[in-house]
Amino acid sequence: MKIENQEENHYHFMIYKPYGYLSQFINNGQKQNSKKLLGELYDFPIGTMAIGRLDEKSEGLLLLTTNGKVSNQICSGGIEKEYYAQLDGDLTTDAIKRLQQGVEIGFDGKKYQTAPCKVAKLEDIPKFPERSKKIRDDRHGPTSWISITLKEGKFRQVRKMTSAVGFPTLRLVRIRVGNIYLNDMKVGEVKELDHI
Repeated sequence: MKIENQEENHYHFMIYKPYGYLSQFINNGQKQNSKKLLGELYDFPIGTMAIGRLDEKSEGLLLLTTNGKVSNQICSGGIEKEYYAQLDGDLTTDAIKRLQQGVEIGFDGKKYQTAPCKVAKLEDIPKFPERSKKIRDDRHGPTSWISITLKEGKFRQVRKMTSAVGFPTLRLVRIRVGNIYLNDMKVGEVKELDHI
């Protein structure tokens, strides 16, 4: 994925979005007055927008830009987004196959069939920084980690998909968008990019 600037004077960023932050810069309602926003992490230029979203409880790679065309190109589908998800329970082979084939989830009050995607159970536990809000540990029953790669991105899609096969998501970290990786960024860290 390399989307060049068609116009000069645009800025692009990658950020390790922390748990508990909204993927936005402005509060859109009274209930959200106490919510943490991206602008608290860095002095972004005016007009910066998140490319897609990570919900408040999700962490990891979030791309930002001042170029709406770039945002639309990435959000319109076709670009892979990879997540590592910690699931409640020991994920079965059958559940992996169902996720890979696509499952029915609810979206906007309607049923939605997710597109086929890549899913693999991780042998080793990923080494992410400890989350600000503690996650229950294996003393309360087994957990498993998966890699899941999608080209679509409905609201809370990964969480809805894993719940649909009986393994709710406990922790969700996006590690890649196209060929841009989270790698060893620190939580809350922001890097400026030449292009996306």
